[in-house]
Amino acid sequence: MNKLDALKFFVIAAETLNFRESSIKLSVSPSVVTRTIAELEKQLGEPLFKRNTRSIFLTSFGELFLPRARRLLEDAEKLFQTAKDDNEMKGIVRITSLRFPKHEQVLYELLTALRPYPELIIDWRLDMMKLDTIEHRIDIGIRVGREPNPNFIIKNITQVEHILVASPELVARLGAPTDLEDLRQRYPFSGLINPETQKIFEFMSDAVNTFVPRHIEFYCTDPYAEIQAALAGKTVIQSSDFICREYLASGQLIKPLPELRQEKWQFYLYRPYQTMTPKRVTVIFSLLEQILRKHFIS
Repeated sequence: MNKLDALKFFVIAAETLNFRESSIKLSVSPSVVTRTIAELEKQLGEPLFKRNTRSIFLTSFGELFLPRARRLLEDAEKLFQTAKDDNEMKGIVRITSLRFPKHEQVLYELLTALRPYPELIIDWRLDMMKLDTIEHRIDIGIRVGREPNPNFIIKNITQVEHILVASPELVARLGAPTDLEDLRQRYPFSGLINPETQKIFEFMSDAVNTFVPRHIEFYCTDPYAEIQAALAGKTVIQSSDFICREYLASGQLIKPLPELRQEKWQFYLYRPYQTMTPKRVTVIFSLLEQILRKHFIS
C-alpha cells in the first residue's frame, strides 16, 4: 500500500462521506476506495469510518486523524515542489558547438540572460567534431551538417552553402579559371583535415560529385585558419558563405567560379530526445534558439 495515496483516499472520502463520489474524484473504482480505506484502518489499528445502509460517518479517531493526514499531505506536496523548484535551474548544462561567426557574441548573450540563475553552470565545448551525447554527457549542440540526426530534437536556424573562394590577387596572378577542371589543375588549394580520420575533407563540386585538387599547398584543422591562407593569396579554399560572408562583402575574397553552385547544409541547434529533460536544459535550448535566430535570420 502506498501510504501517501492511502492518506489522499482517506482525506477525500472524509470530505465527501461518499465512497462512490470519492472514486469519481480519484478516477478509480469504488471497490478500490473501499479496499484502500480498509487497508489503512488495518495499518492504524482503528476504524476511520462508521457505515450504515444509508450514510458514512467519521469515527472519533477519524475526526482526530483527519487534520493530521491533511497536514502530512500538504507537507509532502511542499517538500516535492520545493525540491523541484530548487533543482530546476541548478547544475551543469553541457553544450557542444563548432566555431561559427559571432559565436563569442552568442555565448555572451546566453550567459547574460542566465544571470538570474547563479547556481547554473555552463560547460561550453568548442569543437570541430560533434561530441557524443552519451559519452560526453552533452545536453545541447550547435552544428552544421547535411541531414540532422532524426533522433534529436532539431531547430534549423539557416542554410549554409559550400563555396570555393580565393583572394582577388591570386586570381589576377594566375588568370581567371575557365571552369572547375581548369581551377583544379592550375590553382593551389588548402586541405581541411578531419580530426577524426586525419584525412582531408572531400571537395564537393555540387551536392553529389567530388573532385581532387592537383596541388594542395596548405593543411590545417581549423576552417578559420584556412580563411587566412585564402586572404594571404596562397590558396583556394572550400569554405562556406556562412563564415566567409564579411570577406566576400568587403571584396577581400571572391568566387573564382561565380556560377558554380555547390551543396547546401543546415546550421542547426539540437538536443537529444529524453524521457525526462531538466527544465534548465529546455530553458537554455529556447534561449539559444532565440539568440541564434536573431543573429542569423534577417
